[in-house]
Amino acid sequence: MDTRPLQAAIRFGLGSRPDQALPSDPLAWLDAQIAGPDPEPPLPAGWPAPPTVPDGYRVLNASERNKRRPGQRHPADLHFEAEVIAAQAVRIDTAAPYRERLVAFWANHFTVARRAGYGAAVAIGPYLREAIRPHVNGRFTDMLRAVATHPAMLSYLNQSASVGPNSAQGKRTGRGLNENLAREILELHTVTPAAGYSQADVVEFARLLTGWGNERRKPPLGVVFRASHHEPGAKTVMGRRFEEGREATDAALRFLAEHPATHRFLATKLVRHFVADDPPPAAVARIEAVLRDTGGDLAAVAAALPRLPQAWNPPLGKLRSPADYTIAALRACGARGIASGRFAWGSTVRMNQSAWDARQPNGWPDHAGAWLGPEPMMQRLDWCYEVAGHFARLDPMAVLDTALGPLARDETRQALRGAGSPRDALALLFASSEFQRR
Repeated sequence: MDTRPLQAAIRFGLGSRPDQALPSDPLAWLDAQIAGPDPEPPLPAGWPAPPTVPDGYRVLNASERNKRRPGQRHPADLHFEAEVIAAQAVRIDTAAPYRERLVAFWANHFTVARRAGYGAAVAIGPYLREAIRPHVNGRFTDMLRAVATHPAMLSYLNQSASVGPNSAQGKRTGRGLNENLAREILELHTVTPAAGYSQADVVEFARLLTGWGNERRKPPLGVVFRASHHEPGAKTVMGRRFEEGREATDAALRFLAEHPATHRFLATKLVRHFVADDPPPAAVARIEAVLRDTGGDLAAVAAALPRLPQAWNPPLGKLRSPADYTIAALRACGARGIASGRFAWGSTVRMNQSAWDARQPNGWPDHAGAWLGPEPMMQRLDWCYEVAGHFARLDPMAVLDTALGPLARDETRQALRGAGSPRDALALLFASSEFQRR
């Protein structure tokens, strides 16, 4: 039996659903998701249209003006919660799971987290809609530029606090550089330390980025470039000279996005995510070549990944992270809608991979070692029994066929048949070694 249709849904998608037929041509199915328009995500509860950054800032500003009653939750928390639940519902419901996996991959690469404060939290939803989703089948340069100057990233890395020491504002106030954004773009988003940049390059890049910030309290709400904060004079980053002014940001980001070290780094991360924790060198070289030869065309990269022979053999070679694990279980059971999104979000919080809240700027880890250990495994087993209780009316063998089909081991099938109840059988399925992997 050809297992590639099911492998495509598991390895490149988010797990199969009973109401979505497996593709007869897996590569054509994956290609169509790249080429098609970005699906319109469901609206967060209480919003007639997708909230914008100014909408989030208005919620935050109103909360600062109005006193809350004892026990009343912060409006920014409610705003964030509505956004993240709607996003989880997209992953559960979607008929374009490869595209959603790519969205999640790039959102993790360019991490913005709630833990940075309310200013970042209320902007994450718009950040994904404006800086990530439109560019997953575009060019990496354009995504980098959209990310680096988005209010969510500027707030997350406190870029508004960076002032050129010799700018008008710097001379007046004595304020200086904040290197966070410059350092993370170099270290985590583009060339990495493997390119051999120095601390002097970080400082020069931070000087170049001065002026960018986010305005939260007065119109125009959102991203701003304050010339009075910008460090005057030319800057040299990794041997490349850039003149002063906001236009230098685009030039510098383009230079970094197109650097060979960036292509190598991105290729390694993509192959680690879609192929194996220890990325096969031949697969990395192939994706690096696609990035180089197409000028960073992410649609070409997305088409090349499932055409890597290493991506199919062996099947089920990657441990599912808690976020992927919960979504796959809910999809296999045919769950839908905002209520399922709420359950998924709560589940990821319990299993220490809370959506949109990575602990470090390098995002959530993408290798099995980060999610293995006695406590994480016990958390998964406890969750298995809980989620099985929600779907105990389903036929466990039908759920198994949806989730794993011919990839299920005979031992797993026998265990389900011998279970004492449908709930026990579903819990055994979700706890099985093959369901834990993709």
